[in-house]
Amino acid sequence: MNQTTVNQTVEELLAFFSTPQNVIITMHRDPDADALGSSLGWASYLLKKGHKVTVISPTEYAANLNWLPGIGNVLVYEKSGDNRICKTKIEEATIICCLDFSVLSRLKDLGKVVQDAKAIKMMIDHHLEPEYFAKWMVWDTNAAATAQLVYWLIRKMEPELSVTALFDRQMAECLYAGIMTDTGSFRHSNVTSEVHLTVADLMLTGFDASRVHRLIYDNAPLSRLQFLGYVLSQKLIVLPEYRTAYMVLTEAELIRFNSSTGETEGIVNYGLQVENVVMSALFIERKGEVKISFRSVGSFSVRDLASTHFSGGGHKNASGGRSDQSIDETVDRFLSALPSYQETLLRVD
Repeated sequence: MNQTTVNQTVEELLAFFSTPQNVIITMHRDPDADALGSSLGWASYLLKKGHKVTVISPTEYAANLNWLPGIGNVLVYEKSGDNRICKTKIEEATIICCLDFSVLSRLKDLGKVVQDAKAIKMMIDHHLEPEYFAKWMVWDTNAAATAQLVYWLIRKMEPELSVTALFDRQMAECLYAGIMTDTGSFRHSNVTSEVHLTVADLMLTGFDASRVHRLIYDNAPLSRLQFLGYVLSQKLIVLPEYRTAYMVLTEAELIRFNSSTGETEGIVNYGLQVENVVMSALFIERKGEVKISFRSVGSFSVRDLASTHFSGGGHKNASGGRSDQSIDETVDRFLSALPSYQETLLRVD
């Protein structure tokens, strides 16, 4: 966004939100801490301004996010009990805020409902190649997380107020959770001085950063650790000739270890811990489809691979895709594609 567009967008948003609105906030399917944290932080701000706000997740979210402030009020569209309520709320909405996704297909079954809704659409996101379905777009691919953009937007909307006047501890926890996880606990290449300054401001509210980290990363049931041990000892395959590691998890294995939504989050990153590996992939068979997570280091773009072969997208070093083929056919397609990337993979520093 150039500065002229930024100023115009903020002015229009201020004018729109100067009167009470019926707001829907939604996020991508299988939401992570950035999707939920940014949504709950934005919701908290709008509630304080006197708006009626409903947060809707297209699908269930991971158990390790149940502590997020305000999550008890989140509706889940795929739940039969919430589905009718969600549709009614969307019909009544005057604006739908779409956070941490840039294409409506990321909403799964909720996408068509949002697309057809009469409400104004707004996007807050940092992913590449957005669909231009929203009237207002707070979109910046240089942002480390959508939560960082929410912080930035709130500061822009009320620049005369101090950080502690705008953000309380609970809002700060939500936004910090999003920034922390999308930066890999501040170790990824998307960490900039602006990221640290944002976090420093949020910490002025007095929240406990180590507690947030512990609740997300050190709060797993024993079965999850046993599952992780199984994956790393039995399912991790390394292809030195492609500097690639990959793991394949079938639905039967997920059932065997009672693996719930979100418990596979982050497993793909372990492949990058192997010496000389620059790309890692995780294939998960669940509910009749295969979800694929890709991670890379350096100059190799897994986003290009995901987009070309698996109708996916995301960031250069962190992307995802999906396949309607069987798990075996999907993995075969991945392996067949590797030779065309071999030279590039071998050149990565």
